[in-house]
Amino acid sequence: MTEAAELPPAPEQAREVFGDRFEDAVRYAELLAEAGVQRGLIGPREVPRLWERHLLNCAVLSEVVPEGVTVCDVGSGAGLPGVPLALVREDLKITLLEPLLRRTNFLTEVVELLGLDHVTVVRGRAEEVMGKLPPVHVVTARAVAPLDRLATWGIPLLRPYGEMLALKGDTAEEELKSAATALSKLGAVETSIVHVGEGVVDPMSTVVRVEVGESPGGVRFAAKRAKAARTGRARRRR
Repeated sequence: MTEAAELPPAPEQAREVFGDRFEDAVRYAELLAEAGVQRGLIGPREVPRLWERHLLNCAVLSEVVPEGVTVCDVGSGAGLPGVPLALVREDLKITLLEPLLRRTNFLTEVVELLGLDHVTVVRGRAEEVMGKLPPVHVVTARAVAPLDRLATWGIPLLRPYGEMLALKGDTAEEELKSAATALSKLGAVETSIVHVGEGVVDPMSTVVRVEVGESPGGVRFAAKRAKAARTGRARRRR
């Protein structure tokens, strides 16, 4: 069995980014380094770079998330980017969406331990919860799937004129080009690549932004959304 490496002290940038929630960020890093590794949510080799590569890399996503919006973190896993985002942005209402039970158990423990009252954990796949969860302003994701596949899961969860923010690496530009046709069919009206975290993380975090029009998911999902809404209303009347 591989022994987990020791979690390094938090860098000075973490105090600046997390502010009053710095101690909670430290506790979350400790949970990832301990229970996260033990449960197979984080690889032991990731522990030495938890702060720069994971917590700070995700927290700076807040630079491009509008104020006071609803967010769904698709395939949240160990809570990245959803938990760091929640720690720096208490104005957001965040749903951590994750299909695997062992991960949702961990997320529920994290939310309770850190007192993240503005965060909800939901177990399920994105394609299963469409129509069951209220549409959100912003969908976030990190290392979940290639952009074309991620878009088919995330975009239908958006409200009209919402946006998907996907943390990507060096392949961001290539993925965006190859997914152009799929994104158009899903109702995307504008796409861009933005870099966030200047002075905090090096290299800066790369975010693919996909903005949608009045029909998130396009024609294909309009009927599904309408059917889900009718089903929901029928259930409420019973």
